[in-house]
Amino acid sequence: MTQKDTLVARKIYLYLGALFITSLVVSNLIFQKFFYWNPFGEVTIFGAPLFEISVGILPYPVTFLITDLISEMFGKKKANQIVVAGIFASFFSLLIVYTANAVPATSWSPVQDSLFTSVFGNTIVAVFASMMAYLIAQFVDIQLYHFWKRRTKGKYLWLRNNFSTFSSQLIDTFTVVALLCWFGEIPWDKFTGLVISGFIFKIIIAFLDTPLLYLSVYLMRKRFNLKVGEEIDLDAQVSTT
Repeated sequence: MTQKDTLVARKIYLYLGALFITSLVVSNLIFQKFFYWNPFGEVTIFGAPLFEISVGILPYPVTFLITDLISEMFGKKKANQIVVAGIFASFFSLLIVYTANAVPATSWSPVQDSLFTSVFGNTIVAVFASMMAYLIAQFVDIQLYHFWKRRTKGKYLWLRNNFSTFSSQLIDTFTVVALLCWFGEIPWDKFTGLVISGFIFKIIIAFLDTPLLYLSVYLMRKRFNLKVGEEIDLDAQVSTT
């Protein structure tokens, strides 16, 4: 590629990384609010409504879409780098929240210590649980994505996108809910319902984001004149013409 093309590709990678890290950090900060969604009516699973899930799940699937896009266009190494950056950002945000929670509020502060602690005080447990699940799930997702990419010789984008996401999301959902129950943040009688609801919700999102992945890959291949299965090497030497 030309130097101009490489600069454009690096900007795209940077913006994707920014979206990835923002989605990940925000999901850890807002997880304590739960909502319900009843597209299929009053369906229950193991005595729990089908979709009673944390709002933290809303931005989280974006991270898997982005790592799949980066894996497809920039390769496995760059996808792994984004995952590591996301882990660092999450722990850094945890340090900031911990410090903010430790300092005393003034008498006139709109948000007093008790309210702040109620909202953010459990973030340490949440981030730890989320990071354990996230670390495992994201690396599984990347490994499976490239496994299917090799097996299909770069074809059938929908297959590697969904198969890798299904497996990694199941691992992620099970692990994070189990850890939150273990630390007493969620009662165990909610475990099965939350795991099933969370996994089904993520599967629905995975199906919905497949057209977005196809569109993004199509536009990038067209912009950089790439063949099916070809990746952009951001570390390669580029020409100046």
